[in-house]
Amino acid sequence: MSTPKKVVVFDYGFGNVRSAERALARAGADVEITRDYDKAMNAEGLLVPGVGAFAACMKGLKEARGDWIVGRRLAGGRPVMGICVGMQILFERGIEHGVETEGLDEWPGTVEPLKAEIVPHMGWNTVEAPTESTLFKGLDDDARFYFVHSYAVHHWSLEVANPAMRAPHVTWSTHGEPFVAAVENGALCATQFHPEKSGDAGAQLLTNWIGTL
Repeated sequence: MSTPKKVVVFDYGFGNVRSAERALARAGADVEITRDYDKAMNAEGLLVPGVGAFAACMKGLKEARGDWIVGRRLAGGRPVMGICVGMQILFERGIEHGVETEGLDEWPGTVEPLKAEIVPHMGWNTVEAPTESTLFKGLDDDARFYFVHSYAVHHWSLEVANPAMRAPHVTWSTHGEPFVAAVENGALCATQFHPEKSGDAGAQLLTNWIGTL
């Protein structure tokens, strides 16, 4: 019997850490909630949750040295997963109420308000995942995931110049207009929806992620 993978849920004050902990544990991981630098660096997987405003999450992450931890882990090819605003802060910048805030800039792109009749986008929605996706492996096309957000990335612009490098897998959803619902980019992946609140489909996605660690 294999040893469960160690996953740290990074506790920087902005995220549903307990629900993430429970979901990861159900998916078979050995989970710890902490902001301890060494534990976050040495875990096999690091999950960065996020709720609330982009600017507040970035401020909290930096105060907890999370920006440094994410950068160092990725430089060493160590897996990181972001959820909801934890995904948004991985992009270049966020714009909320006319205020622009720098993100972690792991991916180019701007987090902007959703343009839809009803905002926030709250509830269950389907996604369009690439057939090569690892996160969505084993899931039907009509699988639904739980979203709660008013902002999103509407344009994906990262180009891979080196043909030897695998291009990121980008999953889309639509609420008023298409937006990025998930990204798989080597050691870094993220979802705009909440897999920990997405029932069996979310559990399968987390199991798939843990299987890559």
